[in-house]
Amino acid sequence: MAGIPDPDHPPPGNIQRFDAAIVIPTMLRETLPQAVRSVFGQRGVGRIQVLIGVDCPADAPRGMLDTLKQECPDNVQITVVDPGYSTSNRNGGMHAALDCGALRTVMSYLAHSRHVAYLDDDNWLHESHLFHLREAMAGNDWAYCYRWYVDPATDLPACLDRWESVGPGRGVYAKVLDGFVDPNCLMIDKVACEPVLRLWSISGSKDNIHLPPDRLIFDTLKRHFRAGESRKATNYYRLNPKNDAHPHRMKWIAEEARKSAEIPKSAPPAAGN
Repeated sequence: MAGIPDPDHPPPGNIQRFDAAIVIPTMLRETLPQAVRSVFGQRGVGRIQVLIGVDCPADAPRGMLDTLKQECPDNVQITVVDPGYSTSNRNGGMHAALDCGALRTVMSYLAHSRHVAYLDDDNWLHESHLFHLREAMAGNDWAYCYRWYVDPATDLPACLDRWESVGPGRGVYAKVLDGFVDPNCLMIDKVACEPVLRLWSISGSKDNIHLPPDRLIFDTLKRHFRAGESRKATNYYRLNPKNDAHPHRMKWIAEEARKSAEIPKSAPPAAGN
């Protein structure tokens, strides 16, 4: 009887596992190259797999994917998942995730690394993002970083998000949802957290509150799995004026700017800075 394979030592002939994988669902927006190139620039991680899932009809232009493959550095491999149709309910597909249907679930399983991070095609990463998340994963099942709100007109950080994606038990969602972490700020151990992978493509509810996939994933991770925290803000979150939370975010940003303007130039830095 053959022995059970050691998951950390694959048999000869199989491709070597990556040190980290990052899942990027996309509708082929013009911001995709910026997102992918920020993965190309990651430092201190080793080999990286980038899984790009295309949630578009077959006749959508795909030239940017060829360009990105040509730019791909030696330590990065691009894996494109392109069924030629949308799997999202919004476009007539079968699955509830409005932006990508089943693609995050499918690519999470396809990822050839135990450590899987996520990135939307309109966000990008600091070069230390994967390095710090890998460090935070030590002894944990999942980890998270913080994020910057970014002005979409200038691509410059407006301020640190101190309100929304700030972790379990914190922020404006603490009372209703016991906190929140944006998927762009997550890394998971896909073996330890395998039961949550299917949740990327469905929605649910808790205490009569509708939970879209990102909230459902966070709720399940925080209740059942050990969390690590990088304590670094390494995700750049481009603000979307069409988002329901946009007025609140603009108010918070304005309040932060006002507080900064009121600090005397000669004042010493705040404790801990």
